Amino acid sequence: MADQNERQSEQLERQYKVRQVTNIQASWTEQGRGEGGKFTVQLILDNGVEEYILQPAADDLEPMLRLFGLSDHTTFDLERKVLMFSNLKTK
Repeated sequence: MADQNERQSEQLERQYKVRQVTNIQASWTEQGRGEGGKFTVQLILDNGVEEYILQPAADDLEPMLRLFGLSDHTTFDLERKVLMFSNLKTK
């Protein structure tokens, strides 16, 4: 019975690739003197179990960071590449 429960648990884990975002690191890289730069947002997932790098457009970065600030719990779906912001504070 324990083997069956373990197999079911492993199957569920493979189906869902959603991790909690426990930390973020935003950075900007110069592309060349006088040229535009590039933003990256490193997602630290489940306290370092995994990491993922996003490369948002400059127009997307500010609203994304605002959502991180408003969210009590943010998750990232590794399969679908979706950030999910939960328990958003309205004020």
